[in-house]
Amino acid sequence: MPPRHRSGGEHLLGQLLVALLLALAGGLALWLAFPPFGLWPLAAVGPMALMLIVRGRSARAGAGFGMVMGCAFFLPLLTWTGIFVGDLPWVALSVVQAAFYAAMGAGVAVVGRLPAAPIWAAGLWVAQEALRSRVPFGGFPWGRLGFSQADGPFASFAAYGGVPLVTFTVALTGTSFAILLVRAADWRRRRCARQPEPGRRALRALGAAFVVPGLGLLAWLPLPGEQLTAGGELATVAVIQGDVPRSGLDFNAQRRAVLDNHVQQTLLLAERVDRGGSPQPDVVLWPENSSDIDPSLNADAATVIDRAARAIGAPILIGAVLDGPGRYLTNAGIVWDPMTGPGESYAKRHPVPFGEYMPARSFFRLFSDKVDLLRRDFLPGDEPGVLDVGGVRLGDVICFEIAYDGLVTDVVDGGASLLVVQTNNATFGYTAESQQQLAMSRMRAIEHGRTVAVAATSGISAVIAPDGTVVDQSELFSPYVFVGSVAQRTQTTVATRLGAFPETVLAGLAGVALLAPRVFGRRTRPAPSTPVRHPGKEGPRGH
Repeated sequence: MPPRHRSGGEHLLGQLLVALLLALAGGLALWLAFPPFGLWPLAAVGPMALMLIVRGRSARAGAGFGMVMGCAFFLPLLTWTGIFVGDLPWVALSVVQAAFYAAMGAGVAVVGRLPAAPIWAAGLWVAQEALRSRVPFGGFPWGRLGFSQADGPFASFAAYGGVPLVTFTVALTGTSFAILLVRAADWRRRRCARQPEPGRRALRALGAAFVVPGLGLLAWLPLPGEQLTAGGELATVAVIQGDVPRSGLDFNAQRRAVLDNHVQQTLLLAERVDRGGSPQPDVVLWPENSSDIDPSLNADAATVIDRAARAIGAPILIGAVLDGPGRYLTNAGIVWDPMTGPGESYAKRHPVPFGEYMPARSFFRLFSDKVDLLRRDFLPGDEPGVLDVGGVRLGDVICFEIAYDGLVTDVVDGGASLLVVQTNNATFGYTAESQQQLAMSRMRAIEHGRTVAVAATSGISAVIAPDGTVVDQSELFSPYVFVGSVAQRTQTTVATRLGAFPETVLAGLAGVALLAPRVFGRRTRPAPSTPVRHPGKEGPRGH
């Protein structure tokens, strides 16, 4: 029986199926690159897969495959959001984030036809992350490629161009490997056909695929001053994790118990200091929501905080929810001095939409009645969180603010010698949210060359050296106290000095590349050809 030949339709259907599977695999590889798995090399697989899938396809097809990859990535990455607002909002958030991948997929299909395509495609990864870090509702930077690299050599690029440069190098490695695979397949086809081998093109692709991670590996080598106590005047810092009565949304039902837990752990530390079992701290750090009772209105709350500060003999940076102004609430970090009480404060500048305030409440109520669990909205502050606490100049960011480049850079530019992340992750229970946030804090330590102290109500609290190494960390839902010396570093990295410039340049290059086919395509369009007469082939001539 003669072999059955596949029809053109069957062949196209097979190609489509392979492309869809590759898009799914690319999205899942991205997910596995992030905590809790932390398989950081897999982050390059996403850009590689997208480049292979959309190369030679239309922008519309690129958008479709980008959407598939985005959903395969964000749906498992953001499962922790469903604990807070339910399954429908979790899926909606994931799909909205995936839409940015769809736009990027369309763009990669366009720039994939240009010379140096891997560079332009990598720039598009930076551009889509820059865009979704800003819109809608102030953006959601979770899942940026750079945040997956705290344990790998790519992380070293953060000190030179911030998280955007890390994203670019990861994406460039992936897109270069994609071209390497294309060149290898082309070489094999030409070899079978006994055609000249495209040696130079294959070697260029091979070099591009390995040179970027190689440079990162060289820059990854230990440098002087990366240790926790090197590079500046020493300060003794205490981090307190008091724990909460229960995980999930209802942990706040026992607000006084949360406050008492942090007071108790501070009093126990004070006893150890008095016995000589622990060094005297210069500053004590409490987490976000450590006092959800407004101490400016509740005398009892103010009394117990004051008792803790006097016992430890050092100012405490507390996390408080303030009742006001007006009908609003304020998420604040307040310096509580043992002698003078409350002093300097920082109001969170980027409240979380759907978590701390509800945009378009009446509209979103059509999809979920859980919007009314948030009865009052938090009002944003307008000043960077640079605070002088016990002789230490702290840069305070609260919870999700650690994900936003500008908010962290602002406090370092303001002179902060130590970064503090006050956070409350109790709402998200035993999920990967805390680990993913810790990975962001590690990248910020490298980016700005600062020690980062993370104070969480229920974990993960941690102290991170300027090279991104976790010196100490807590378990989830257990009390924890850290006391140790850290350097107050004042020198700035290249990334701090450049600010948003690398992101602007890399995203701008991608934008120019997107326009290139239209602009240069019009200029190089061939003119209409005219008939050419050849001798001896003319038609009959008239007389």
